[in-house]
Amino acid sequence: MLFLQTVLALAVAFVLGTAIGFERQWRQRTAGLRTTVLVATGAAAFSDLGLRLEGTEGAVRIIAYVVSGIGFLGAGVILKDGMHIRGLNTAATLWCSAAVGTFCGAGLPAEGVALTLFVLAGNTLLRPLVNWVNRRPISEGTTEAQYRVHVTCERDNLSAVRDLLDEALQRASYPVRDVQTLSEGEDQVELAAVLVPTTADPAELDAVVAELENSGFVKSATWTVGATA
Repeated sequence: MLFLQTVLALAVAFVLGTAIGFERQWRQRTAGLRTTVLVATGAAAFSDLGLRLEGTEGAVRIIAYVVSGIGFLGAGVILKDGMHIRGLNTAATLWCSAAVGTFCGAGLPAEGVALTLFVLAGNTLLRPLVNWVNRRPISEGTTEAQYRVHVTCERDNLSAVRDLLDEALQRASYPVRDVQTLSEGEDQVELAAVLVPTTADPAELDAVVAELENSGFVKSATWTVGATA
């Protein structure tokens, strides 16, 4: 009888993990169908094992370890792509899949089904809302913006341009948080100065860009604004 209960718990976790993983696979995410199913089924297996060996207390202890273990697995799918971070949603989905599995392994399949529906709703029904928010123009009143001043120069003039960039922004009362190298070629280098302020006057940044372009060391200059991470 206990064996049949274990098989049932694993089967329910498998089906629910398949439902979550199919949506991820359909959207070609890093952690797709097989990964999500294995996470849910594995979490169910560990929870059921703790429950059978030491009862409720054993299940609780093992579930705590499952939560921390899934954190390491989720970290493996989070990637930094230039200035952007990718994989956070995939990692969160794996975390929720493990929660679905633990529900099933702990003998709470109905709660696992409910959580699966919420996960699917979060990954599908909220997508149009997210797209609408992301397409809105960045506004100083509603968004914490991040301003960058970009310059392109010859490699031989790199040190001089770094100093020139910092001095020009300091004179305009725009302190620099960081200077990043965006691209390097055989002859040219593109730098980006990330500003500390989250609001800026476009006219003042235009003046800084014009000053940099007139210096003789800078081939081209511009500024951009984007949302903070």
